[in-house]
Amino acid sequence: MRFSVFIFFILISQSIVGQAVEGTLLGTWTNPDLPASNAHDNVYNEVWGLAVNDHEFAVIGTTFGTHIIDVTDPTNPEEIFAIEGGTTGGAIIHRDFHDYKGYLYSIADEGSNTGLQIIDITQLPDAIEIAYDNSSLFSRSHNIFIDESRDRLYSLISNGDDLSFAPMRIFDITNPIDPVLLGTYNSFNQYTFSQVHDAYVQNDTAYLNLGPRGFAIVDFENVDTPNVISILSPAEYPQSGYNHSGWLSEDGDYYYMADETFGSDMKVLDLTNLPDIEIPTVFNAESTDVTIPHNQIVKGDKLYVSYYFDGLQVFDITDPINPIREMYYPTSKFPPTNGLYRGAWGVYPLLPSGNILVSDMQEGLFVIDGELPVTSTEEIDGQSLQTQFTLSPNPSNGVFDIDLSSFLESEVSVEVTNNTGKLIHTSTLSNGVHTMDLSQQLSAGIYNINVNDGKKTIANRLMIRK
Repeated sequence: MRFSVFIFFILISQSIVGQAVEGTLLGTWTNPDLPASNAHDNVYNEVWGLAVNDHEFAVIGTTFGTHIIDVTDPTNPEEIFAIEGGTTGGAIIHRDFHDYKGYLYSIADEGSNTGLQIIDITQLPDAIEIAYDNSSLFSRSHNIFIDESRDRLYSLISNGDDLSFAPMRIFDITNPIDPVLLGTYNSFNQYTFSQVHDAYVQNDTAYLNLGPRGFAIVDFENVDTPNVISILSPAEYPQSGYNHSGWLSEDGDYYYMADETFGSDMKVLDLTNLPDIEIPTVFNAESTDVTIPHNQIVKGDKLYVSYYFDGLQVFDITDPINPIREMYYPTSKFPPTNGLYRGAWGVYPLLPSGNILVSDMQEGLFVIDGELPVTSTEEIDGQSLQTQFTLSPNPSNGVFDIDLSSFLESEVSVEVTNNTGKLIHTSTLSNGVHTMDLSQQLSAGIYNINVNDGKKTIANRLMIRK
C-alpha cells in the first residue's frame, strides 16, 4: 500500500481558563496490608466500573490482583471479591480491565506467571466465576481495549507463552471466553513502531497512541490489510513526548490526547477534515510546569482526566476546541515532582449514577460526586464574581471548618439537612472561616450544607464518618 504524506495544520491556542471548583468526595477504599510496587511505590493502578443487577461496582488493580468494590452506596465502598493475579507483589505496577457481555477481562503488564483472566460477573454481587485463566495468548499486556461493535479485543504491548512480543494484536471474542488471534501489527504503510501504548476503537476504526512514534488512525475492517487513515508523527505536533492515551468525542469529530511527559499539555485533535488533523488547542490542569496527564474518558460534554499529582480534573467540552476546567479533586498528598510518578492513575465516569471513580497510585479508590458543587455568580462594580464555600476536612467526624470568605455580606445563614431534607442544624455566621462542631448531632452519612446570604442559597455536601 502506498505511503501517503498528510499535511497537518497546527493552530495552537490555550484553553479558556475556568473557575474550577473542588468536587465532593463520597467515599474511599484502601487496603493498608498490600505491598507497594518496587518501581513506583504504588499499591494501586487502573480503575474500571461495572453496573450489574442494579448495583454499581468499582474494579481496581493492585499488586495483589483485581478487586471488585461495591459502590452502590458510594459513602460506604465495600470490597466483595479479590481475585489474585498470576503474579503478585512488588513486581506488579499495572493491571488493565474491560468488560464485555457479562465478563470482566483482567490483565497485568508484569510478572512471569501473569495470564489473561476472564471473570463471569453476571451473578454480582453474590458470586463471580473465573471462566478463563490462561497465559498461552497473554503472558503480559500493558493495555486492552474492546471494540464491542465488532467483538474484538485489542491487546497492546503484549506477548504470550505461545506468542512472541508484539506492539499490538487483535483477537476475535465472539465467544467471550475463547479469544482467537486475528492479526499482529508492528507497522502501517511501512511506518514502523515498537509499541501501541493505548487505543480507543469504535466500529473498526482505531485511534492508536504509539508511545515515542506519535499517533495513528487506522481502519481494521479488514484485519489482513488495514487501511491507514492518518499518521501524526512526533515532529508534526507541538509538545510531543510519550504519546500515551486519548479518547474520542461522542460525535467522533475530536480526540483528546495526552503525552505522558512532564510539563506537556493535553491536545485537542480536530478530525473533521481527515486525513488532515488540526490541533487548535492545548490545555492543562492549570497547575505547575511539571504537571503530567495520564488517562482520560469523554462522557457527553465532559472530559474526565486522571492527572497524577493533580488528581481528578474535569473539563467542560461543550465548545470542543476550548476545554474549560470546571472541577477537580486532589487525591494525592505528594507535591508535583519532575520524574516522579504519584497520584491519580485512572478515571471512570460512566456509571449510571454519574459518580466518578478515581484510582490513586498510593491512596486507593475515590468515589467523587459527578455533580458540580453549586456556585453563584454576582456582579459588583461591573465585575462578575463567583461565590462558593469550602468544607474541610471532608469527610469529617463532625468537626469541620467552613470557609465563607467569598461572601460579601457580613452575615449568612447556615442550615444543615440530611438526605431526606430534614433540618438538623441552623446558625448565623460572619463571612469568614469558622470551626463547627456537630459531632453530637450528625451520625455517619451525607449531609447538605446550605448557605443563604439573603439573596441566594448555595449548597455543598459533607460526608460524616464515625
